[in-house]
Amino acid sequence: MKKFLLLSLAVLVSSAVLFAQQQPKEAKAWTMDYQATHQASYTPDFEIDGSKAKVRNVILMIGDGMGLAAVNAALYANGGELTITNLKTMGYVQTQSADNYVTDSAASGTAYATGQKTKNGFLGVDTARVAIKNIPEKIAGLGFACGVVSTDDLNGATPAAFFSHQPARGNTEEIWADLANSSLIFASAGSRKSYERREFKTQEAISKEYKVYFTIEEARAAMEVDKMVYLPESVKFDERGNYLAETTDLAIEFLSEHAKKGFFLMVEGARIDKEAHNSQLPGVVRETLDFDKAVERAIRFAEEDGHTLVIISADHETGGIAIGGNTTPEDGYVQAVFTSKVHTGIQVPLYAYGPRSREFSGCQENSDVSNKIVEILTSRK
Repeated sequence: MKKFLLLSLAVLVSSAVLFAQQQPKEAKAWTMDYQATHQASYTPDFEIDGSKAKVRNVILMIGDGMGLAAVNAALYANGGELTITNLKTMGYVQTQSADNYVTDSAASGTAYATGQKTKNGFLGVDTARVAIKNIPEKIAGLGFACGVVSTDDLNGATPAAFFSHQPARGNTEEIWADLANSSLIFASAGSRKSYERREFKTQEAISKEYKVYFTIEEARAAMEVDKMVYLPESVKFDERGNYLAETTDLAIEFLSEHAKKGFFLMVEGARIDKEAHNSQLPGVVRETLDFDKAVERAIRFAEEDGHTLVIISADHETGGIAIGGNTTPEDGYVQAVFTSKVHTGIQVPLYAYGPRSREFSGCQENSDVSNKIVEILTSRK
């Protein structure tokens, strides 16, 4: 009996040590005051929301690492309002990859882009490393103009999933090279510096297919070109200004002018994830609010256009964020604890606005979202 008790105690101690090792070194609780930087939200009139009108355009917006707690943290810090949470249609997305309940951005990005699950680390290929067609490749030949916008680099897993096919997300040069042969006519992410670090052959191949611009003024003045890459000086929060919202507008205008049948646009707020990995609640809130500005631009366009479906979700949750405190949303304060420094397997929220938005309510796989988008754009209804 004594041996059994000693063995049981040893197991418990070992389990406790292992659990402690898996936890973040510092579980920080942050208190923030965002009253001084409060931003207004937008509520559409909902006249087209959920209707059976023909969908010509789809804007898929992905908040990288943006779980429900990140949305709520931004909501509370912003005095209880967000454009995202003003929408009426909501569902949940299961994000697991083909080989793990906790996905990485490459596997989840691939599921959103292709409609198929794959292994972590794989980009635009299936579990056997065979290339899978992404949304742009499926619909560009039908007259749809396609583009991506991100606050990550262009070789970042989420934007790259919509144009690249690589067995490893770390194949940076190969991913950049894939852009030249892609079905995209508009791409904006990363920075001028990241582009200029590429090998000459990669730059040459891209410049043969795309006109490359480094300021938004240059890009706006060149709307007549066939294919455009816009690379800002920086996508860091304190350097990029209103990049994400303004470039969402730019992409919508460019794709609208070049579409024969309609367009598909993916917009990513990439740095919510990066801030959550570092347990930085201020950064999570700032990046989510910045993403919400881009959401507003998309919603305003959809409301005016009448034939555009906007879908807002995330590739995964990051940080295992738990919100606490005894304040009200109107106070403009938020307090939270990060229970992890990595991705989690928690379902992420999905919000939708526009014709056929109701088809995205309920629980669904990230791959389902992709397949629904293709079906809706290519159906004759």
